[in-house]
Amino acid sequence: MTDIWPLIHAERAALADDLATLTDEQWKRTTLATEWTVEEVVAHLSAAATTGRWAWLKSIIGAGLNPAVHNNRSLAEHLGATPAGTLENFRQVIGSTTVPTNNLAAWLGEVVVHGEDIREPLGLQRAYPREVLVVLLEFFESSNFTVPSKARARGLTLVATDLGRWVGSGPEVQGTARDLIMAMAGRAVPLERFSGPGALDFDARGQRPSQKR
Repeated sequence: MTDIWPLIHAERAALADDLATLTDEQWKRTTLATEWTVEEVVAHLSAAATTGRWAWLKSIIGAGLNPAVHNNRSLAEHLGATPAGTLENFRQVIGSTTVPTNNLAAWLGEVVVHGEDIREPLGLQRAYPREVLVVLLEFFESSNFTVPSKARARGLTLVATDLGRWVGSGPEVQGTARDLIMAMAGRAVPLERFSGPGALDFDARGQRPSQKR
């Protein structure tokens, strides 16, 4: 079984390194996570890395079971006075092993998907380790835990052309592991990035800009 904690920590560290190169204007840019800026997404990741199960339950109940209220309130607590302060807050949690649930693949997905929410609009690229992509390809295809990714992939074979690996069964959808993962997570990936007899069906299953999560 893959030891996922080192992968989570490495992805947080890689994102922090990318963030250190940003200008003040870039920190204010809108991300693929609708309405959230780069700085807000980073604060959200810091919040996720410092919220255990009971703290999460207390917060979500206090928010009237409204995830948007919970998320906005928790990220506000982790915003710095400046982008540099927000980045420092994030650096402080790189090695954290605090999460609301024990489904670690979901929290690896959290940092990778939100990392791409930031990187893609800014033209930044990350060469993800194969192990990270394999874990997330399998997780999102088999679970509706955080987003309805399993429902988006149902009845299709997703072929990660850069990994030589596939998951599922049915008509094929070919694309890079990164694009397949982001589409399953609900991000709008251009149709031309996919090929195969299942591509149109995959595209029609609700690839939309993410709701904040």
